[in-house]
Amino acid sequence: MKLTITRHGESLANTLHVISNRDLPHPLTPYGRLQAEALAFRLSDKGITRIYASPVTRAAETAEIVGGILSVPVTTADALREYDCGVLEGRGDEEAWAMHEQFIVDWLSRQRRDEAPEGGESFHDIKNRLVPFIESLVKEYSSHDENLLLVTHGGILLLGLPHVLTNVDFIKARSLPLDNTIVIVAEFTQGKLVCRSWGDQVLL
Repeated sequence: MKLTITRHGESLANTLHVISNRDLPHPLTPYGRLQAEALAFRLSDKGITRIYASPVTRAAETAEIVGGILSVPVTTADALREYDCGVLEGRGDEEAWAMHEQFIVDWLSRQRRDEAPEGGESFHDIKNRLVPFIESLVKEYSSHDENLLLVTHGGILLLGLPHVLTNVDFIKARSLPLDNTIVIVAEFTQGKLVCRSWGDQVLL
């Protein structure tokens, strides 16, 4: 079983530099749609059999485009949505982004992992919804020759994947790219989910 994991295409939230992790009206930009189409063609020979996507508009649209081109069904998975930033949602001012970054810094340095923006999710909340979902995929598909595509968000790549990839910790994840439509490939082997490549970087 393989997992191919990607971030959505460029969205209006990206270009406006707005924190938009709930279902706010920030769809893919025209360029983001082109990125999604290009992603589909990059994956056309990878044998993608199923697609699971975050319900947040930019990820859902990316998955819809890729699934349409590859003729692969798309299933919405709430576990893949971007983490909720509570009172910071919809803001794009410097203060909001500074607070957003401080939470990430504190979480990754093992401080304040139980804390979150008011009304938002904590580090542990992200783990507690993502890990069981990945474990359920491994349980269902580990004995099958499947290549599942997961369409998610930058925050989940950074703060979620190190919980499930045995060879990528949080320090390593912080150093890796989180570009729109980046392709990350992981393989379930010898009872572990191992990251084989992250973008252009080969990981052993």
